[in-house]
Order: sequence, then structure tokens, then C-alpha cells
Amino acid sequence: MRIMGGERVEEAVASCTGLLRTATDRDWEGVKAGRLEWSCRRTAEHIASDLLAYAGQLTGRPQDAYVPFDLTLDEGTDHAGVLEVIETTGALLAAAIRTTPREVRAFHPYPFRSANREGFAAMGVAEVLLHTHDIAEGLGLVYEPPADLCEDVLDRIFPQVRPGPDAWPTLLWATGRGDLPGRAPVTEWRWHNTPVVPAERLTLEGVTPAAARDLSLGGDGGFAWIEGGPFHGTRDAAGMVVSAYEDGEYRPEWGLYILVRKEDGLAVGGMGFHGAPDGKGRAEVGYDLAPPARGHGYATEALRALAARALAREDVHALCAVVDGDNHASHRVVERAGFRRTGAAGEDGTQVAYELGG
Repeated sequence: MRIMGGERVEEAVASCTGLLRTATDRDWEGVKAGRLEWSCRRTAEHIASDLLAYAGQLTGRPQDAYVPFDLTLDEGTDHAGVLEVIETTGALLAAAIRTTPREVRAFHPYPFRSANREGFAAMGVAEVLLHTHDIAEGLGLVYEPPADLCEDVLDRIFPQVRPGPDAWPTLLWATGRGDLPGRAPVTEWRWHNTPVVPAERLTLEGVTPAAARDLSLGGDGGFAWIEGGPFHGTRDAAGMVVSAYEDGEYRPEWGLYILVRKEDGLAVGGMGFHGAPDGKGRAEVGYDLAPPARGHGYATEALRALAARALAREDVHALCAVVDGDNHASHRVVERAGFRRTGAAGEDGTQVAYELGG
């Protein structure tokens, strides 16, 4: 699995400055950047400002707001100087990403009010690629960023977007900058960072399509696992995430979460939903743990936290779970989490259905 890290930010910045240095003698002030209302010059300064802001978030790690500072260029800075500032702020973000622990999250408003280092890397890369496109369009330049960079941005922060045949046109379409055959134009858009659900001893970390793909193919999904993990159920659930993503039906808050132990940062299992709630506001939950993590109450703790978060939503009325009849440990998990038996389930009736809420 490719890591969305500091080197990806540096690659994006290099693609930006390499192209724009060929046009520093042109009028950036009097030309709009693509479909934006900003000038090409204002847009270039915005790239640098965003890179610095993301570095500040990861370094200061605020939880409720942006760090209150801004970037101001010296009076008289020419276009080449702006590109130097983009390179500098890009290097600062890359360094912040490299030195930030994997589990750290800092404030970002949409949609789950936080992002980890990989999320900030993806957002930084997206800002560079998309606004370089805007500037290039305004200046009449041809810009074609590395395809794998575009694919990684889509995998990390556009999980709700069905992949297209080519990543760059898909990213442009998803952000209202282009058209795709068979798809309606996009007029409003947001990217999606992964959700997290805190519990007492665990953190439930949502997986990206990229991490799910790696897990489904036998990888670690970017997590450090306890011995024996990830177990079969987690890999199967990761495959469901990949299928939903490829069909354009994946919603990150209704996908797979990895259970990460706070004391040592090790992943101990997986838990999540079989999909978004149905028309009656019902969603099915499933889980498994690596064998060494069983018997410590982790699954019950995680299920309580995940269920509380889901049932707090207005569009969710009930959660359900189906447990094999002879899986006594799993029966205890759902019962301790407050689920009640509702009857037999499965084609042969050997499973037991449970429900919470309703």
C-alpha cells in the first residue's frame, strides 16, 4: 500500500512549481485562475497558505479550531518568490507529517471535525494539484499531475466518489472542475476525512478505501497489529468496503473501523457496519478480534461506543447483529452491549438475531 506521507506532498509541490516556473514572466494578477474568482497570483498564494495552515494544525494539534495565524508575503515578492514560498510551506507540511505519530488527530471542520497525518497530507496534495490546475488553465498551460497522486487523493479523502477510468479527470469532476461521461456535473462538493470513535481503552479508526484494499489483499492496512491479526472477519469486511467504493456506494461512517489499543497503538480487531441504514433506519453491525485480544472486553467496549454514536443520529432507529448459534463469546458481547434477542436468523435458522433500539 502506498503511504500518503510527506514525500507525496513534496511530489505534488514539485509538479506545481516545475510547471509554473515556466510562466513567471506572465501576468498572474490580471488573469483569473480557471473557474475561480481569484486571480492566478491569489490562487498561488492560497496554495502556500493552505500548506502552512495544515502544517500548523499537525504541529499545534488543536482540537476545536484552526490555529489563528495566516501567511503574508513581503511586499514586492515576485512570482518566482511565490513559488519559493510554496516549496517552503510544502517542506514544512512534509516535515510535520513525518514527525507526527500515526494516532494523532487535529481539527479540520469537515465532516468529522478532525484529520490524521494522512488526511492532512491528502488535503495538502489536493490543494496543490487542484489549484495548480486552476492557475494553469488561466495561463493557458497544460498540467497533468502524476496519476498515482490523484488516485491516492481520491482513495483517502473522496471515498464517496465512484472511481472513474482515469484518476485525474475523476478528481477534476469530483471538485466541479470537469465533466465525466454519464455523470451529472458537480456543483457542490466536500472531501471526507476518516471518522474516529473514542472508547475507554480503544480508538475506533475508520479505514480508507486504500487501507481496505490492502487489508483485503493480505496487508496490514497501515496499522501495527497484535499477533494473529488482522483476523478473517476484518479482511472480509475490508473487501466489502472495496466493493462499495468501486460501486460508488461507500459512506465512511458506515464502513469498517479498526480497533486500536491506546496503551500501545496496536490494532486488535475490526468492527463496523454492513452498509448505511436502510429505509427504516436500521443498520447491521459486525466485528471480530485477533485471538490474543479476546476475553478482555474489547469487543463489548467498542460495540457500546459505536452503537451510542450511531443511535445518536436522527436517521438511525435500530442496530441489529446476527450471531452464530454456537459462538457463545459473541452472544455475551452483544448482550453486554445492550442488544436483545429477536429470534432465529440465517437460512437454516442456526443463527440468532439481536437488536438495539427500535
